[in-house]
Amino acid sequence: MQWTFLLRIKGDLTIKEHVNVIYEQHITPFGNSAKIGAPKKCIGKRAYVIIVND
Repeated sequence: MQWTFLLRIKGDLTIKEHVNVIYEQHITPFGNSAKIGAPKKCIGKRAYVIIVND
């Protein structure tokens, strides 16, 4: 069973893990959902998605 958690937190963000890369990407429509493209070298890696207001 896989769990998905959505947290809404206001304030500063601190990442306490080793970060390989940070990049910005726009979310695009994909059927009735959405997708975020990532570089091929990231396949199989764990990622965090942080949505910000423009």
